[in-house]
Amino acid sequence: DGASLAVFRILFGLIGLVTVARFFAYDWIDQLYIAPAHHFSYYGFSWVQPWPGIGMYLHFGALGLASIAIALGYRYRLAMTLFFLLFTYAELIDKTTYLNHYYWVSLASFAAIFLPLNRVWSLDRAAGRVSDSETVPVLALWTLRAQVGIVYIFAGIAKLNSDWLFEAQPLHIWLSAKTHLPLIGPLMNELWMAYAFSWGGAVFDLTIVGWLLWRRSRPFAYLFVLGFHLATWLLFPIGVFPWLMVSGTLLFFAPAWPRRLLARVVGRPQSPRTEAGFGSPRLQNWQHVSIALVIAFFAVQVIVPFRHIAYPGDTRWTEEGYRFSWRVLLTEKTGFVEFRVVDPETRQTWLVTPDRYLTPLQVERSSFRPDMILATAQIVADDFESQGITEPEIYADAFVTMNGRPNQRLVDPNVNLAEARDTLRHKNWIIRYSDAGSND
Repeated sequence: DGASLAVFRILFGLIGLVTVARFFAYDWIDQLYIAPAHHFSYYGFSWVQPWPGIGMYLHFGALGLASIAIALGYRYRLAMTLFFLLFTYAELIDKTTYLNHYYWVSLASFAAIFLPLNRVWSLDRAAGRVSDSETVPVLALWTLRAQVGIVYIFAGIAKLNSDWLFEAQPLHIWLSAKTHLPLIGPLMNELWMAYAFSWGGAVFDLTIVGWLLWRRSRPFAYLFVLGFHLATWLLFPIGVFPWLMVSGTLLFFAPAWPRRLLARVVGRPQSPRTEAGFGSPRLQNWQHVSIALVIAFFAVQVIVPFRHIAYPGDTRWTEEGYRFSWRVLLTEKTGFVEFRVVDPETRQTWLVTPDRYLTPLQVERSSFRPDMILATAQIVADDFESQGITEPEIYADAFVTMNGRPNQRLVDPNVNLAEARDTLRHKNWIIRYSDAGSND
């Protein structure tokens, strides 16, 4: 039955529309894409740049229209394709705006292009543009279930580190700032509360998929999903991520659950006849190809979060292999960076801070990320070259604190970053964290 996929499509479109509305309401389009003089490009995507003039406003306007079309099921595949392209393009403009749930939206929207989410309760069906059947291949349902489940599983694996489990960090830092809350405020400063949240969060992420898959525990598991994400939404404002997960986990219920709910409200509708694939003597060639593509799609998603193993040191400190690995709310880092610019001919030296070139958000986010420090150093180098300094040397004094520890240097201050290059290889000018207890 394609009913549960239809509900997911409708909620996905509505959440996309809310996201676009927030960008317009809070003037984020200007702040994040138009106002910055420089953008931090992803490796291999430096060609992705903001549109000139009012282009970014038109871009997000089109994204909002695509969201509406998805929710209504109007020209669904075209709408979902446009949504994926528009949303992902905007996210690739600047590393500063990276969020795990935006990455999830790109992955889910890409997968959904090829899934028949418009066979039930859609304008496409009303217009006769889709199959007359209201059933869908079971692979479509399990593809989206896996896309939801992979977030929880890898978020749980990432929490298996000494800071999270044995120091209750960074939750102790974050919760102690919530003592103003009514009723529970006085408890937020208690260490045992931080440990309860840390261990509870790890257990939840690691096991919730199993509880959702088991029919007997599913209703209770979903109540935990609601409670967990409501708590994170209230305590740690992280945008629409909680609502994406609350919507996505509905897919774990029996596919016909929306019809049963409607039956209780407006009467008992006729459910479509579903077909068991086991009755077929063999899968057709296109089904083999579909299964192979789905396996490849998720194989990449399983491999990418583990790429940090190829880099030395603690990825929470070095940030190498940190993005695209579902490390959700895992570290608290702050930093300070100052650049020393040296004229190689006269040895004259200037001290430069990033706020001369970057927005406040870019300064904050780049202060503890080595690849963004490198990019800033090269922005500084280009600026001084334009002023007549030939091949200026750029050195960084970068100090970072992680999970409440004392400040420590992040970047070798004797390395000329103007000559360094951003590649996928390990950056040997990153100073590894000296606390052996953090290298887990």
